[in-house]
Amino acid sequence: MFRFHSTLLLAALMIAFMVCISGYAQQVVTRELTIDKQYLLLPVRTGAAKQRVKYLVDGKTAREFDIELDGENPSFWVFSDVSGFNGKKLTIETSAPQDAPGGLDAIQQSDTLPGAETMYHEATRPQFHFTSRRGWNNDPNGLVFFQGEYHLYYQHNPFGWNWGNMHWGHAVSPDLIHWKELPIALYPRQYNDWCFSGSAVIDEKNTSEFGQGGEPPLIAAYTSTGRGECIAFSLDRGRTFHDYEGNPVVKHQGRDPKVIWYKPGQHWVMAVYDEMGDSKGIAFYTSPDLKEWTRQSRIEGYYECPELFEIPIEGKTETKWIVYAADGAYTIGQFDGKTFTPETDKLPYNYGDCFYASQTYNNIPESDGRRIQIGWGRTGDPAMPFNQQMNFPVELTLRETDDGLRLFAWPIREINTLYDKLRVKKTRVTPDEPLIVTARGDLFDVTANIELMDASEVGFIVRGMPVSYDVKSETLRCGDNTAPLKAPNGFLSLRLLVDRQSVEIFGGDGRVYMPMSATFKDDTVALDFYCKGGAVRADSIRAAELKSIWPSENE
Repeated sequence: MFRFHSTLLLAALMIAFMVCISGYAQQVVTRELTIDKQYLLLPVRTGAAKQRVKYLVDGKTAREFDIELDGENPSFWVFSDVSGFNGKKLTIETSAPQDAPGGLDAIQQSDTLPGAETMYHEATRPQFHFTSRRGWNNDPNGLVFFQGEYHLYYQHNPFGWNWGNMHWGHAVSPDLIHWKELPIALYPRQYNDWCFSGSAVIDEKNTSEFGQGGEPPLIAAYTSTGRGECIAFSLDRGRTFHDYEGNPVVKHQGRDPKVIWYKPGQHWVMAVYDEMGDSKGIAFYTSPDLKEWTRQSRIEGYYECPELFEIPIEGKTETKWIVYAADGAYTIGQFDGKTFTPETDKLPYNYGDCFYASQTYNNIPESDGRRIQIGWGRTGDPAMPFNQQMNFPVELTLRETDDGLRLFAWPIREINTLYDKLRVKKTRVTPDEPLIVTARGDLFDVTANIELMDASEVGFIVRGMPVSYDVKSETLRCGDNTAPLKAPNGFLSLRLLVDRQSVEIFGGDGRVYMPMSATFKDDTVALDFYCKGGAVRADSIRAAELKSIWPSENE
């Protein structure tokens, strides 16, 4: 009996000691504001000690997140839309180490964004790839076309340069080229219950009964890290969402639901990353209404961010189904609405270092018919107030090759609207006389059709970065990344999209897709074509300089 009480006493003393230590190391500070402007502006220094920040309204936590707050020497300022609290008293509470830099007093209210005069025109801001105004972005989510708009939702940390605080950011475009960033679409329900990846559909038949006035709802399916697979519906064209009261709709060990409408069966299908012990795979669920889901089947060997779609074989009426996960390696097969039956092994798709977690668009009009994909472009500059980008949208086609059916990727045709100056060259190039395609510039769409003749190697030097092709081994190389690429009848086809942080390489009319992160040298020739071992004939080298997709600084 005495021993039992001694144990309790020792435990109580230990807890008290830890509380004292915690209280000594941490400080809780509050500040009260009456909200009368749209934004709170918060100073951030990348690398500063993280602080936990809470917004309290009427004594309840409205938002909670981590931030590297530093009011004395900020790297940049982030913004937090608080228009929903207009006219209310908001208490900002921080919990941080006592020796952390200050920052609470530096937080400001504003109706304008910090750095608006240079936003989108920072030194290394990509100029024709989507990037968020501030903070981190990763996986594209909820790609869907609705009422003349392409929606791009995405994983987003609005409070810092690094990954964390996962929200759904949101942008829309009329043409998949020019993007307008909108307010955050999905906020975490509470701290540590983050909004992870997912998809979006248009419930044209109103199977969910969320629609009103004959207008179909836009429905997001996403992973709530604290609950499971959840849905939320929007009745204002995807701007704001209402969480379904019956969430989660699927609970399992996994994440990242991709939802599609399966027309032959008149039901919804969810392909979702699924873990069973050490086994990683994709589980398939079906539903009549997006609310009640039945597990139907599972395939192994895939890791996070699954994708499932039907695609025609080019030039034929026959279609196949494609399954892939975050790395893009895909399997061709058949799908009956419940079970995927593979007809191939996994096939490589992405050969670069700037690609992950891609998704294709739902609800593209039949009059268009393209299968359009956007991936996360993993590249960033620590000196910038934003981090990462989206890859340029590509059209996927399924074609017959000597090796069987293969997916091809090609930049969407809308890129032509960005063409500014166009240079076309036809010439013979020798090892002693490389071709300077252009000496200046940093935004290009370059296509080249090369007769290899006697050369052992050909390629481009893009602002100091080599992109080369070894004729004997039939290998395309950029940095440490390589891809097999044949040159039929001695002709090589290459296309390069060059932006400020990346080069996206397309070989063999899209048979090879190699998106590469890039850090360029500013003091070199912008675009230089060369050969080794012998001469080549440049049947056509076309270099289109591209215009920025972003508004000019004085707009």
